[in-house]
Amino acid sequence: MTDLPSTWLIAGVILILLTMSAFFSGSETALTATSRARMHKLESDGDKRARRVNALIRDRERMLGAILLGNNLVNNSAAVLSGALLGSIFGEAGLVYATVMMTALIVVFSEVMPKTIAIARPDAFAMAVAPLMRWVVLLFAPVTRIVQFVVRTTLKGFGVDTKEGDSPFSAADELRGAVDLHHVEGGLEREVRDLFRGALDLDDIRVEEIMIHRKSIEMLDLHRPTRELITTALKSPHTRLPLYRDSPDDIVGVLHAKDLLRAIWDADRNVDQIDLAAIARSPYFVPETTTLQEQLDAFKVKQEHFALVVDEYGSIRGLVTLEDILEEIVGEIEDEYDSPVQGVRPQADGSINVDGDVTIRDLNRALDWSLPDDEAVTIAGLVIHEGQCIPEVGQTFAFHGFRFKILRRRRNQITAVKITPLRMQGTGGMATEVPPPSAEGTPG
Repeated sequence: MTDLPSTWLIAGVILILLTMSAFFSGSETALTATSRARMHKLESDGDKRARRVNALIRDRERMLGAILLGNNLVNNSAAVLSGALLGSIFGEAGLVYATVMMTALIVVFSEVMPKTIAIARPDAFAMAVAPLMRWVVLLFAPVTRIVQFVVRTTLKGFGVDTKEGDSPFSAADELRGAVDLHHVEGGLEREVRDLFRGALDLDDIRVEEIMIHRKSIEMLDLHRPTRELITTALKSPHTRLPLYRDSPDDIVGVLHAKDLLRAIWDADRNVDQIDLAAIARSPYFVPETTTLQEQLDAFKVKQEHFALVVDEYGSIRGLVTLEDILEEIVGEIEDEYDSPVQGVRPQADGSINVDGDVTIRDLNRALDWSLPDDEAVTIAGLVIHEGQCIPEVGQTFAFHGFRFKILRRRRNQITAVKITPLRMQGTGGMATEVPPPSAEGTPG
């Protein structure tokens, strides 16, 4: 048996080793869980502690190697000392007591407790331990390099390359995930989430997905009397109107309201003397496959706010404006000529009556839904895609957690749909129902 002073000395050393083990365990959790983005922001603001954290996590493999090496060293040392101490007191049974006691102490006080504290406040914990951990990493650097070499060589023999390759997820994907997560956890309001997502999605959305369709474009036919065209232009809520001859596909210019007013002033209000084609600006055409980010950059370079969208054959498909692109980021921008979200009419029973030409993206943003927009741009297009047909009035479909009932149809175009959220389980598949035409009316 050992004397009492030696017993207390060994017990004190074991306590110190357990404390060091707790330090290593908490540091490992904090330094791996800390937000690199927050640390980068704090470092940019001049925080020296954040700079030390960033210096450590830039080489995570080296840092983790040092932490694991130190943790195993102190844990094994504590186990050996406890075995020797209890073995000298209780004999062979002391080894069993030491194993049970050290397992309990290490798991509770050196693993679970420090890691729980670290995961609750990873940033503060990481900045607190970074100064001391920096010296630990430097101290174990030679051994860590040897360990890394052995590990990489062994893994390479099995065909595993530990070098960082190209991630299948882009930085934008990571930001989308972070934004959605913070929104779900209550850290971001819906409007802020939409703002971030709108900015991140500009590279993934094409102008054809947000453009105003050609059937909705207000155009001026130059073959009509000038006075009539000017009256139409002055009554229009739009400041830019395309001019065409013979066919809407033959756009010859874009009439700007300011240019028209200036021409009326110069002509001393004698509108019959004004040549609209002469004062019109050159039309700006863009292909329908252009992304919103590309188009936004082009608008800034060309100092334009208005572009006509054409298909591969040069036919007019629609138009897109700078405001349309900005609305994808900040939401609907309404002026004195605009009205709230058009084509979406909530009903008393909880359903929503939606015009067929309302875009899926606008509906998702307005109602915080998540209908897919990969295969279709508008609600009518989504119903046709999912139903694989042009439905009749009164026909209903159920998919993506909603029931869609066709309210109106004009020729082959769905003009109005009633959408009802389904709260029942098992509505993931698609079900259809075609009531008698007399119950809901006949197709338009």
